[in-house]
Amino acid sequence: MLSLFRVLLAGCLLAWFAAPAAAESPMSTVATRLPALASSGPILLGAIDGRPVAIDTGSERAFVLGQRGWEAVYGGRVDFGRLLTVMSDGRRMLLIGRGDDGRAQLVAGLHFSGGDLSPYILPPLPVALKSVVAAFEPDAVLVAGTDARGAAHLFRVDLKAADAWQKLDAWPGGGAPAALAAQNGGIFLTLANGQQWRWLKLKGWSLGTPAPGTIVPGSARAIGQAYLLYLVGTSGGTRLYSYSAITDAWAPLGSALPHRPLAAVSNGDGILSAWREAGGLGFSAITLEAKRQSISTIDAAIIGVYLFAMLGIGLTFYRRAKQGPSSEFFLGSRAIPFWAAGISMFAGSISSISYLAVPAKAFETDWEYIMSKMTTVVGLIFVAVVVVPIFRRLNLVSVFNYLEERFHPSIRMLSSSLWILMQVAGRMGIVLYLPAMAIGTITDTNIVACIVVVGLFTIVYTALGGMRAVVWTDVFQVLVLTCGALFAIGFIIWQIGFGTVWNTAAQFDKTKMLNFSFDITQPTVWGFLVLVLFDVVLTFPKDQVLMQRVLATPSEKAASRSVWLFAAVLLPSAFMFYMIGTVLFAYYRVHPAQLNPMLPIDTVFPSFIGTELPHGVVGVIIAGLIAAAMGTLSGIINSVATLLSVDFYDRMVPGRSQRQIVRFAEIASVGVGLIGIAIAIILSSLDIHSLLDLTIELFGLFGGSCAGAYTLGLFTRRANWQGVAIGIVLASIVTLVVWIFGLIHPYLYLALAIASSIVIGYGASLLFPPPAQSLEGLTVFSRGRGHVASEESALSTQAS
Repeated sequence: MLSLFRVLLAGCLLAWFAAPAAAESPMSTVATRLPALASSGPILLGAIDGRPVAIDTGSERAFVLGQRGWEAVYGGRVDFGRLLTVMSDGRRMLLIGRGDDGRAQLVAGLHFSGGDLSPYILPPLPVALKSVVAAFEPDAVLVAGTDARGAAHLFRVDLKAADAWQKLDAWPGGGAPAALAAQNGGIFLTLANGQQWRWLKLKGWSLGTPAPGTIVPGSARAIGQAYLLYLVGTSGGTRLYSYSAITDAWAPLGSALPHRPLAAVSNGDGILSAWREAGGLGFSAITLEAKRQSISTIDAAIIGVYLFAMLGIGLTFYRRAKQGPSSEFFLGSRAIPFWAAGISMFAGSISSISYLAVPAKAFETDWEYIMSKMTTVVGLIFVAVVVVPIFRRLNLVSVFNYLEERFHPSIRMLSSSLWILMQVAGRMGIVLYLPAMAIGTITDTNIVACIVVVGLFTIVYTALGGMRAVVWTDVFQVLVLTCGALFAIGFIIWQIGFGTVWNTAAQFDKTKMLNFSFDITQPTVWGFLVLVLFDVVLTFPKDQVLMQRVLATPSEKAASRSVWLFAAVLLPSAFMFYMIGTVLFAYYRVHPAQLNPMLPIDTVFPSFIGTELPHGVVGVIIAGLIAAAMGTLSGIINSVATLLSVDFYDRMVPGRSQRQIVRFAEIASVGVGLIGIAIAIILSSLDIHSLLDLTIELFGLFGGSCAGAYTLGLFTRRANWQGVAIGIVLASIVTLVVWIFGLIHPYLYLALAIASSIVIGYGASLLFPPPAQSLEGLTVFSRGRGHVASEESALSTQAS
């Protein structure tokens, strides 16, 4: 393993000096000429369900572009002569007409009905406006303009209710607007003088980078998850420009148009524009196309060597896992060194979510989420000193056996089931999908094929080698992913300079970590403290993936040391991943044209890898990305298979031999892995804004309610199984209701679920008699070795 790591590191260093100073743009534009329209009057452009609509306000006629060209359609009750402007996002179309004073006040939507156009009337604007512009949000419409005195106004109406316009805070300083757009929860207003105003949640209005020229009416549109497109007229002609809602940077796309557009509208992955020509109007569509290259031979070789090396580690431990006792497969015969267990815990906690979603979150926002890692380190210290010794003395295989000894078998079965559901439904698919999405972003490789290959390799070495294979592949994978991440950071700093990174981060406050707000819808310091209190300090034993490493160490002292090491490496790694997001922000602020505006935000790091780094390094970093996924995935597969074997199979089918139990675990490993592959394939077909946020939400929904049982078991004597069961059920309902209505920040779902299960569980316990069995060795109040028979001994007895 060390020799392979040296080869990978040498390849990185050689590629560093061979790297090009600038890469080719990942985007190109394709212009398509469309049928002309014989019209001489003023023209307004829109689109409904992807079908372009042209309105000649002079002749008061409407035309729809079909397969046979432009076709006249009946406009129904629409008075086209009173129209001032039209707004469309390609699917929906909004009409704004003049009131009796000639200013904009009448508003209506437009849709197809029986092949003709039919309006749906919206409330009139509360103030008559001039220089009016509009934009669509997912379920609302924004309208901006100035009144007769020049005062700025911004209104919003909910399309579902459509009862009244809500007045929003307008942009500072006034000025006539030229374009309005909405993207990713923000509002972006361009004035006639070129000023670009940005309204972002929690920050309000701020002045952004000015537009490079004059915006063509109707051309502003959102694309992807973080970009806007505009047609901009400059001294060199009219060109398509992208604007990043994150980096506040404009970038030209393609060459200048051969004509001067009069109007434009969103169209597919680009913009449709109209211009005057002899005999009427000419039309053309500019479409964005992404350039993706096939993976190079050297990169494919590096990835292949890495995958088969992981498979080789699994085969190395197969014979020992096959011939040894069940504890060998589940716990490595409790002979895993503390440092390997600590690194394996770290590998199991970071995953591809940390490698991709965390840099994407830092790229999009700042470092506020890193406070969760800082507070986690403090919580782990408490865990190492107080909690881990108790569980290590009990010689468990499944951490949920503790809940049976402390409460009742039903609590063990219920909690184990919820934890399995959380890992399989809420984590496995995301962990596996992320690297496949990244590889598909970097190259033209099929995403589903990537999911299947990475998933199958992980399943095979995990099912063959058991816990030893999981731990030792984790150790190597941490080395690989750290090498790739550090190289990426160094490469960007070398390309644009440390001063540029520093100044850009300071200008946009990208390293902000502390948010002391008491707003529970934000990621605040108080929220992270609450989360760590419940998720680490009080309920650390709930995580079978981490605790199985702890239980695999040879002694109580080694178990505590493994957690200390985990805490020691957790924070530096967090800074590394957040630093990736910050340097990427600085890089794409300097080189805005180098990022594909159609890609999801979560692909920003893999996009950089594929377009900016030299061959060889790409293979190493992809291997690191796969390592991050495989490390977590193998841990989940092994832990879920362990629980299915120990908590369910061994209980429901008594009298099984150790070999039969291990065989069941091997089969379960394959089955669980295949389910994870299926979920990842489903995720690949969905448009998810942030996979990090999705992971946090699912953990809160599935994993919080049962975790409170550990707090009640370890830190109270009065809690009983009846009360704990009631607490788990009601806490799940409470969390589900809060999630449906979005009452708090997703980071607090887990804390809410745990707190609810603790409070409700303890209160309900008072309604039933106190526990009758001895609690010696099961709480922090009595730390003796206790009376719990180890599951390892029980399994051995069955085998004999």
